[in-house]
Amino acid sequence: MHTVKTIKDVDEEAWLEFKSIAARNKMKAGQFFEKLVEEYKNKASSTWNAILNSGKILSDEEADEMEKIVKELRKEKGFRQ
Repeated sequence: MHTVKTIKDVDEEAWLEFKSIAARNKMKAGQFFEKLVEEYKNKASSTWNAILNSGKILSDEEADEMEKIVKELRKEKGFRQ
């Protein structure tokens, strides 16, 4: 049995565009919504995978030097260490 769900704060223009895109893809609004959610989840996870699995930005020496500078600044300014 189908249930009706309500999405709040969707203006008429956006809703008409949503239905139009779904119709162009020969999908019902619910199917299209599910596809949008799935594509969003895939895109978000692939973005994080690209960020987390990319090469190093700094060499180990540069990272160590930066860490020393940050520690000195935090100590100098009275921040937690």
